[in-house]
Amino acid sequence: MIENYKNYNPNYKAVICKNIKKYRKEKNIRLMDLAELLDVSPEYLKRLESPNDDRKNCSLKLLYKLSIIFDKKLDDFLIDNFKD
Repeated sequence: MIENYKNYNPNYKAVICKNIKKYRKEKNIRLMDLAELLDVSPEYLKRLESPNDDRKNCSLKLLYKLSIIFDKKLDDFLIDNFKD
């Protein structure tokens, strides 16, 4: 059972944020346009994409909407392919 957590990344929020920004840029969607699609403020979305902003929180509902817009699976947002 404990082995299930061997791949746990305590920085999962930062990974999700980086992936949101990465997938948005891959789809060539402006931040303002995505914010309008999601019915959130551009400021909120900008904070959400910032891995260093502790005030961010992404609901599962918002992440689900993003997965549809970006044509990604939910678990794609948790894949850490970033070199820090």
